[in-house]
Amino acid sequence: MMKLRSKRFRRSSSKLSSKEPPPVERSCSGNMEIRWELRPGGMLVQKRVESSGSESSGEVMITVRVSTVAKWHDIPIESTSTFGELKTLLALVTGLEPGEQRLLFKGKEREDSEHLHMVGVKDKDKVLLLEDPAIKERKKLHGNHISSSQQIGNHPFRTISV
Repeated sequence: MMKLRSKRFRRSSSKLSSKEPPPVERSCSGNMEIRWELRPGGMLVQKRVESSGSESSGEVMITVRVSTVAKWHDIPIESTSTFGELKTLLALVTGLEPGEQRLLFKGKEREDSEHLHMVGVKDKDKVLLLEDPAIKERKKLHGNHISSSQQIGNHPFRTISV
């Protein structure tokens, strides 16, 4: 039977203030390294592993599943894009103008200026697309106005083709 030594994670002010490289620890098998970094807020976290140069610049392509009432669309987009840019892409697919769209992620409507990665949108996450009810009502009223203009008095007229 092999006895494992427990790992203790401690922070001391002397270690955080020094300009030494982050500590490295090895797992039980001895082949995995864990690097630590100090975030601007003072939090000590595990350093992210960057496998390619494009990830470090934040240009990771993700696929967002956008669901409407009737169907869904898989939209490839950069993770650092905004919801406004996503609305522009959806306008090409759905035919709804960006001003007519409301995007909901995790139950909250998102502003056009919010970035996908800052809100927590990851690859294959679902975003709900709804048509703005105010715009929908205006379209309905505009449509009723056109149909009411085709009436003479109280009697609607109809075109007869022979």
